[in-house]
Amino acid sequence: MAVSALPILIGTAVTLLVALVARVTGMDRDRALYPVALLFIAAYYLLFAVIGGSKTEFLAEAGFFLIFLAAAVAGFRTSLWLAVAGLAAHGVFDVVHPAIIEGRGVPPWWPGFCLGADVAAAACLAALLILRPGSGPAVSPSP
Repeated sequence: MAVSALPILIGTAVTLLVALVARVTGMDRDRALYPVALLFIAAYYLLFAVIGGSKTEFLAEAGFFLIFLAAAVAGFRTSLWLAVAGLAAHGVFDVVHPAIIEGRGVPPWWPGFCLGADVAAAACLAALLILRPGSGPAVSPSP
């Protein structure tokens, strides 16, 4: 299944708008924003497995979700560059997902939309980290 351009463009535009709002309002100062976004992005495939009605697909999706959960937690607790990598990796996952898991509940436009959103979010967080070297989003995790 090929990923078409329009969903990629829409996913990118929506994410850039959300990132702009987060920047203007200061929500992006909290280091949890992008790792939590990664968790929600990855969780959608669990929802789609439930919609598709397949326990096997749900278990497969849960395995992948745990990988992205680990990236989000590690990124939050140590280096937000791990969250950048997790977001970018989820974009790759969107492209290869149909070859790995049937995804009966996944809307046909979702992989492209999510690919655009993932790559845009990874780019936005990377830009924040580069523009604020050494600090990234300002709030540090509690021990």
